[in-house]
Amino acid sequence: MKIYELKREQLVDKPAEDLFTFFSKAENLSKITPSGMGFQMLTPLPVEMKEGTVLDYVVHIAGFPVRWTTLITHCKPPNKFVDIQLKGPYSYWHHTHSFISTDGGTLVIDEVRYAIPLGIMGRIVHGLFVKRQLKKIFDYRSEAIKRIFS
Repeated sequence: MKIYELKREQLVDKPAEDLFTFFSKAENLSKITPSGMGFQMLTPLPVEMKEGTVLDYVVHIAGFPVRWTTLITHCKPPNKFVDIQLKGPYSYWHHTHSFISTDGGTLVIDEVRYAIPLGIMGRIVHGLFVKRQLKKIFDYRSEAIKRIFS
């Protein structure tokens, strides 16, 4: 299984506590997800962010609805939480969200390790579609964070 990595860093002029609070509220996921993905939270809100929390939602990928279930495996407010995919489009998904206080605010770091199913076909799909799609999603997310916290 080929593991891919995506890492994004963004400096935000707000305290880590504010950013962690925002990201730990499942209802805010729709605010940082492109509208074309048709994000819909299925887990009843509000959700308490803690180790063992399971989130169910639907996103649209290439126009098709895909149910996605994630598990919070690590939660250390206000600095970090980790989610993994239990069910969804990837054969492996591990997303670390870090919030590091600096003199200029908070460094928000997303580190995603993921794998695509279908072997060699999955590698082709990754090169043609998935890699670019994830870049667009995280570009949108960066702009949304900038807009929300400016």
